[in-house]
Amino acid sequence: MVDADQTFVIVGGGLAGAKAAETLRTEGFTGRVILISDERDHPYERPPLSKGYLLGKEERDSVFVHPPAWYAQNDIELHLGQTVDAIDRTAKTVRFGEDGTVAHYDKLLLTTGAEPRRLDIPGTDLAGVHHLRRLAHAERLKGVLASLGRDNGHLVIAGAGWIGLEVAAAAREYGAEVTVVDPEQTPLHRVLGPELGQLFAELHREHGVRFHFGRRLTEISGQDGVVLAARSDDGEEHPAHAVLAAIGAAPRIGLAEAAGLRIADRAQGGGVLVDEGLRTSDPDIYAAGDVASFPHALFDTGLRVEHWANALNGGPAAARAMLGRDVVYDRVPYFFSDQYDLGMEYSGWAPPGSYDEVVIRGDVGKREFIAFWLNDGRVLAGMNVNVWDVTDPIQRMIRGRTRVTAETLADPRTPLESLAP
Repeated sequence: MVDADQTFVIVGGGLAGAKAAETLRTEGFTGRVILISDERDHPYERPPLSKGYLLGKEERDSVFVHPPAWYAQNDIELHLGQTVDAIDRTAKTVRFGEDGTVAHYDKLLLTTGAEPRRLDIPGTDLAGVHHLRRLAHAERLKGVLASLGRDNGHLVIAGAGWIGLEVAAAAREYGAEVTVVDPEQTPLHRVLGPELGQLFAELHREHGVRFHFGRRLTEISGQDGVVLAARSDDGEEHPAHAVLAAIGAAPRIGLAEAAGLRIADRAQGGGVLVDEGLRTSDPDIYAAGDVASFPHALFDTGLRVEHWANALNGGPAAARAMLGRDVVYDRVPYFFSDQYDLGMEYSGWAPPGSYDEVVIRGDVGKREFIAFWLNDGRVLAGMNVNVWDVTDPIQRMIRGRTRVTAETLADPRTPLESLAP
């Protein structure tokens, strides 16, 4: 039974943590809620950092989950710029801040997120080497892209994933020269496979982006702290005035690991291991968002999902579980991207090796289509490109384990709704 004498502590001030705090209040919890963030900014959403805000099309205030006054109005004790350095599971306390403040918890939620992976090569200490994960990163990079555009400068991006491609698109809109270096043969290989990755390569080439596939950066050279070039493992030197490391993110599991919580293996994302109700190996500690690896019955595996929708939905699900509600967290993974005039939404999970067929409905040449990834006739994932209002039937097909012939799926005369249970 939850009552007003209980204290719930949330560690991590991103979208998952902020939405968990909101849900506790909307679900009627009247106890103490403590939200601790190591960032100095109020909790914010991350998609604008590589999209609208980076392009200067959205104001800074638009990224925040709640107005600053919301936290006091809802009696949320918000501690900004404070790092939690220890969890004592026996005493049920967390220690945080420079003064070592100790707070007791009845339930604890970890929403510590992920951090950008670093390039382990010479030259990464130069001032012109960037990452994009936090609002401060985006603010800095926004100025860099504007400067590169004015001066015909060169940006080299290590990594052709979503962040790398979205920043490439933004950089070209600013007028910067862009080279993307990636070890795979197509962009987004681990998500879309080679079949659809080529589409994004063609899109960016049309806008002047140069790709260097099948290679990795080995060195960033500079002078007086300024980046001058980046070298790849085939010996080629790429002109560069700035470098973005966009080689993925690693879950921030240090705090959980030190507390003795179980950690998922790498195949399941390497995050804090939770059950279907987002409980960790300690029944009074939960985890949600980028840091959590959870079992997903639809795909018969453990997943760690780094996208916005997982934080948006996972934080509230964990909050309800903390309140004793029956929770089964099995949302279909979802994300979206905007690059130049291409907008897309992706639902499901179908990494290379998990599917045996890709079916297209629509016109790839016009970039108006839906792609489906199938295994033995069952829809694992769907991506709609410049086609809208189809996410619900796509997700219903995935959730219903729908079996359908490729011919039926590709036929635009067959309404998707008729295929979704």
